[in-house]
Amino acid sequence: MQCLRRPPRAENGRAPILPLRNAKEQWHNADIMHISHNRQARFDPPLVAIFGCGNILLGDDGFGPAVIEQLAGAGLPATIRLIDAGTAIREYLLDYLLAPELRPVLLIVVDTAPGQNGRIGQVRRCTPADLPAPKIHDFSLHQFPTVNLLRELAEETGIEVVLLLAGIDQPAALCAPGLSPRVRAAVDGACARIMALVAPYLLAPETAAP
Repeated sequence: MQCLRRPPRAENGRAPILPLRNAKEQWHNADIMHISHNRQARFDPPLVAIFGCGNILLGDDGFGPAVIEQLAGAGLPATIRLIDAGTAIREYLLDYLLAPELRPVLLIVVDTAPGQNGRIGQVRRCTPADLPAPKIHDFSLHQFPTVNLLRELAEETGIEVVLLLAGIDQPAALCAPGLSPRVRAAVDGACARIMALVAPYLLAPETAAP
């Protein structure tokens, strides 16, 4: 097995943001061992895991990572884990399915819903069950079979799964970093909704929501 480094320790008990570029060093390949690679977990799972999905090089598709970046400055405790998943959320979800000891209580996925026309910049909350089969390919979540994995997590594991999807036009076809004004404005609202969702988990561990 490859020798792997531990993730950096956060100051004041706060967990650092886990960006896609070094997530494997900071999370999967350190105290959280990726189950699909026959490794073992040796850590206390977070109460809440928040995933920002999207490609920051494709314009508004970078909405999820932008939300994670802003939340990183909110002083959330280590029990709330922030993950810039880029387009690679599936292996995290597989870990949750295969290894109960890794599972959070609440899983929040922030992503985009392309092709929304007049609803660009509007963020809607839903669950995997709210997405009818014909609509699976109408939003990213980067993508099938990710939706099926989320549904299975919600239905079979007891994890509460919340999706926050921002309406966007189709993602840029070429490299075009940066959010449009309406989608950039939606970041604040999405962060406020997430803070409300995680509020019950900001208490002391012995009194936090189960």
